Amino acid sequence: MLQQVLPFALLRGKAMVEKPQDLFIPPDALEVILEMFEGPLDLLLYLIRKQKFDILDLPIAPITTQYMTYVELMKDIKLELAAEYLVMASILAEIKSRLLLPKQAVEAEEGDPRAELVRKLQEYEVIKKAAENIDDLPRIDRDSFIAKVELADNFVPEILNTQVDLAELVTALQGVIKRTQAFEHHHIQKESLSTRERMAKILSTLKNADRHQPYVDFSDLFTIKEGKQGVVVTFLAMLELIKESLIECVQAKVYGEIRVCLPRHDQDKSS
Repeated sequence: MLQQVLPFALLRGKAMVEKPQDLFIPPDALEVILEMFEGPLDLLLYLIRKQKFDILDLPIAPITTQYMTYVELMKDIKLELAAEYLVMASILAEIKSRLLLPKQAVEAEEGDPRAELVRKLQEYEVIKKAAENIDDLPRIDRDSFIAKVELADNFVPEILNTQVDLAELVTALQGVIKRTQAFEHHHIQKESLSTRERMAKILSTLKNADRHQPYVDFSDLFTIKEGKQGVVVTFLAMLELIKESLIECVQAKVYGEIRVCLPRHDQDKSS
């Protein structure tokens, strides 16, 4: 019984069991990269970690040998990437030669020729570690995704008849006052704001509201451009209307948006 030959590819729905004789495969069609380095310092840091060398007492000879092995590999694969690595190779060769030369009395004060390279490696290691820590932070569209759901056109939010106390009104007032700071100016002018007129304006706004949506957001009753004085006058007008039972403040949920409306019996009359 002959074993069935498995096709190695499908071309236009036809199984291919033999490679075409005229098939041309470019020499660089497949490229396998085992390690990715951002530059010569990244490669040096990788070799130091791999061999567990002490970065403060860097052994130049073995590091230079391993470094040149990688550079020769790069030259065979991608010559255009080897230029900056060759510059580092020359620096390593210079340091290695200076360490091999006999020290003269004059050169004794020059210090360790590896010091500058070690300093650059330490700075790069700190920056690389910081970049890795930033990359580990949760990222939207990579680690988490924002749910986007559109509400129906006929959606009407359900408002619970939860009474709002004075402390919650003061908290909401503080948020409105913060928004007025963007409109502060140094022009001095007399402003005549009447609490009674503001009470009438609030009642008119609520009476003209949609009967299917008779609620108005607390912050929408304030005119931010009037500044702090206008905010205070509006708030006093609202307190006076609440005291006279002409308006109500409700909250759909805890810490939710405070909404203002007419009492229920007035809503029934207007509808």
